Amino acid sequence: MKIDIVTIFPGMVGAPLAEGIVGRAIGRGLVDLQVHDLRDYTTDRHRVVDDMPFGGGPGMVLKPEPLFRAVDEIRARRGQPDAIVLTSPDGRRFTHRDAERLSALGHVAILCGRYEGVDERVRLALATEALSIGDYVVSGGELPALVIVDAIARLVPGVVGDDESVARDTFARGLLDFPQYTRPAEFRGMRVPDVLLSGHHREIERWRRREALARTLERRPDLLEQLQLDDDDKALLQELRRERERSGASGEGRA
Repeated sequence: MKIDIVTIFPGMVGAPLAEGIVGRAIGRGLVDLQVHDLRDYTTDRHRVVDDMPFGGGPGMVLKPEPLFRAVDEIRARRGQPDAIVLTSPDGRRFTHRDAERLSALGHVAILCGRYEGVDERVRLALATEALSIGDYVVSGGELPALVIVDAIARLVPGVVGDDESVARDTFARGLLDFPQYTRPAEFRGMRVPDVLLSGHHREIERWRRREALARTLERRPDLLEQLQLDDDDKALLQELRRERERSGASGEGRA
């Protein structure tokens, strides 16, 4: 898979991606990643990439010309990207489904936004989509680009050694993950649930599913509205909701 990142701070992107899973994927040739310095696509001696917004207002706006030139060169040297992603706080929120979709493509280019934003013509005529990693603002699009690349790369076949681990990730199944434990079985008075030490794989799997449903119900109930549940999961969810109702009723009137 080919990934191109266009940024005014290439060092902010290149170094983190040389480590960990993504770094190993690049080293093994599973991901072909190139980082492009936006200033290389300017034509003035000061390498200016931004200008004041028309109509006035605070801050600066990334100019369209360097971004269009950067993508033109990517097309000429690396081929037409299947997706050109603009990182922007007003983009659609990036989800696991987006990561799955983008990881299935052969070539993704990411344009890192900065300052007060990017000239709208980039969004209208160059980017195929705009993505945000959350309802907050960071100093630039480099951190979102790192998040997106990591989420995409780990889904490329062969990047993560254990395919089942990827398939069972939080959000991959539409649920938050169940609690995880390892040795020792008891630590500072806290004991691993007995079912995980029992060796009964069917009971372990049911416990894990129940805990995943319980966590999701407590922390992200919105996810359950989009999830297709089988009859066993529906029964577990009803049981969990009854327990929450009883717990709420038993707590009434306490100081």
